[in-house]
Amino acid sequence: MDYQLYKNKISNPDICNGKPTIKGTRITVETIMSFLLAGDTIVDVMEGYPRIREEDIKTCKEFTMMLFDKPALLK
Repeated sequence: MDYQLYKNKISNPDICNGKPTIKGTRITVETIMSFLLAGDTIVDVMEGYPRIREEDIKTCKEFTMMLFDKPALLK
């Protein structure tokens, strides 16, 4: 069962151990953010993962910031 977390971010216990992923993929928010934090550009990430769109990456950033703004969600 998919749990809608934020826009196109979902969690499903059967996919990537329940980590937040981009809906319709097995690409985790953590993976995208790791590339961005390592210095890759949005274009670099999209070239590495042709199934995702710029909007997917933007919402990964928004979702991550939302977690920092609302630490109670991490419990």
